[in-house]
Amino acid sequence: MNESLRHDGRRPDEKRPVSIEIGTMKFAEGSALIQVGDTRVLASASVEKRVPRFLERSEQGWLTAEYAMLPRATQERSQREVSRGRVSGRTAEIQRLIGRSLRAVVDLRAMPGFTLTIDCDVLQADGGTRTASITAGYVAAAQALGRSLLAGDIARWPMTDTLAAISMGIVNNRPCLDLDYVEDSSADVDMNLVATGSGKLVELQGTGEKRSFERQELDALLDLGMQGITELIAEQDAVLAEVLADVRTLQEKGERRPAPPKDEASLWGEPEEKGERKV
Repeated sequence: MNESLRHDGRRPDEKRPVSIEIGTMKFAEGSALIQVGDTRVLASASVEKRVPRFLERSEQGWLTAEYAMLPRATQERSQREVSRGRVSGRTAEIQRLIGRSLRAVVDLRAMPGFTLTIDCDVLQADGGTRTASITAGYVAAAQALGRSLLAGDIARWPMTDTLAAISMGIVNNRPCLDLDYVEDSSADVDMNLVATGSGKLVELQGTGEKRSFERQELDALLDLGMQGITELIAEQDAVLAEVLADVRTLQEKGERRPAPPKDEASLWGEPEEKGERKV
């Protein structure tokens, strides 16, 4: 095997094969199934006419996320967290990461009174489940918000930028992109990057697992990560092409007002005059 290649035959700057399928769930307003190598995550987006109590008197909506892993997503069965009565610290951390990452590219003032909940369920884990969840979560959110806009539930497009996430690390003293489980578990340095299509950083998580690292190594990892983000956003744009085309068409027609609620007269018809009886 070529020594310049990784254990699975990839170049150091090569991400794993990625496929994204949109609209995989019948009832969710938005959904996406992503496969990154052998990691598979199902993301769904639910739109509800409510907001948390702390936002009830505000003019904005909310976006939150939940994350879970199926018991046999890993090599050995893990106990369902619901049976423990609480989520683990890792799950809570990932949920917060997904939520705040997506809120960075959603204008909550454009969806007043609505909550968008992103559910990410790991079907199979082989490294990078949190980054795959964010990447799929963006696709599900875009589909759900596109439907809300086209239905007239919200007046304008809430998304301000594109968003994706990917991992990087130093493995065998080489900066590498998109680590699988084998590499992640043995990496000297482990890093996750969340960034926008316009090149802005949303979150950077980096840890020297086995050693410290130099500034130039950080720069090399960031360059790899931004390259991966660009490639992932191209994948997202391809599967969202129809949704985004409909949104652009509506935007060209001008801002759309939410559909007004129907009053009782329109629901029940005109009241009968006293003494009259309809037959």
